[in-house]
Amino acid sequence: MLDPDLNNIQLSPDDYERYSRHLILPEVGVEGQKRLKAASVLCIGTGGLGSPLLLYLAAAGIGRIGIVDFDIVDTSNLQRQVIHGTSWVGKPKIESAKQRILEINPYCQVDLYPTRLSSENALEIIRPYDIVVDGTDNFPTRYLVNDACVLLNKPNVYGSIFRFEGQATVFNYEGGPNYRDLYPEPPPPGLVPSCAEGGVLGILPGLIGVIQATETVKIILGKGTTLSGRLMLYDSLNMKFRELKLRPNPTRPVIEKLIDYEQFCGIPQAAATETQQPIAEMTVRELKQIIDAGAKDYLIVDVRNPNEWEIGKIPNTVLIPLPEIENGKGVEKVKSLLNGHKLIAHCKMGGRSAKALGILKQAGIDGINVKGGINAWSQEIDPSVPKY
Repeated sequence: MLDPDLNNIQLSPDDYERYSRHLILPEVGVEGQKRLKAASVLCIGTGGLGSPLLLYLAAAGIGRIGIVDFDIVDTSNLQRQVIHGTSWVGKPKIESAKQRILEINPYCQVDLYPTRLSSENALEIIRPYDIVVDGTDNFPTRYLVNDACVLLNKPNVYGSIFRFEGQATVFNYEGGPNYRDLYPEPPPPGLVPSCAEGGVLGILPGLIGVIQATETVKIILGKGTTLSGRLMLYDSLNMKFRELKLRPNPTRPVIEKLIDYEQFCGIPQAAATETQQPIAEMTVRELKQIIDAGAKDYLIVDVRNPNEWEIGKIPNTVLIPLPEIENGKGVEKVKSLLNGHKLIAHCKMGGRSAKALGILKQAGIDGINVKGGINAWSQEIDPSVPKY
């Protein structure tokens, strides 16, 4: 429970009107609303999770909100990142978020950090805030946020989403578990696809983000039972909620300092492996020259999923999805189609095809990866192919 000095916090006439539905709740009242006004919350990310939680934290009357993000608004964000609008495409997300927050609550102080959170700046950025809300989508930053919160003794309100499923909990609160109790070690690089590769139901982050906002408000008010020690799992496709108990691991390593989280999550090691066994690359322009020349000695394989194939495709390509290559069936299919030809592979942006070529390389098949995948093809070669 946060214990701010409320003596100097006053509610204005506008506050009484704006938060009237809070004030008549016995669990909130005038004192609770003052607690919200005195509170400071740092949100890491203004994406699918950050969008709804920022909107509701601002509307609830949080006095100070910090936002960390270095990305710009892309059209593909608008399906789920509801704090942004079409007019903000190509512009910084934090500026878009700040404008929307101030439209909802002009009395909220909004601090912007247009930077990537790192081991060098995390403690300095997080230190002034009461609570941190993690709206990130990658493992290095999640471990970084967790460890910084542990070192600074800050509650970490966590959420994550993928396809139709989401999860949420509260870490490092009143002696409860932290992220390393849930995931002592990160998964191997590339094992868990990003939302850009695996997709996400646009409505899903709305619900998980609102749950994060709810937990944040409860911590500030000191009311109710938080998700600390409980991992809430949500399956939107079947509309089911489950809970798993989380406990601190007494044998976990003590967090003493921030480390290199890219290295911890195996990202440099993966790059080193690729350096030792390099996978050749080509640009989409080079691929177009091969296709236009009618070259017959190439097999061009698209490793995306069938539903992505229906969105758009590069001419003269064969669909062999990555999961088939991973289970071995696709490897045999490539072998049967190759017949001495040179192999070229692509996906949406180049990550999955690089992984597929790594698997094929182990089976004795060398190939060339198309940099940027079909999105680069759409941008540089054929705009009629939808970019998604």
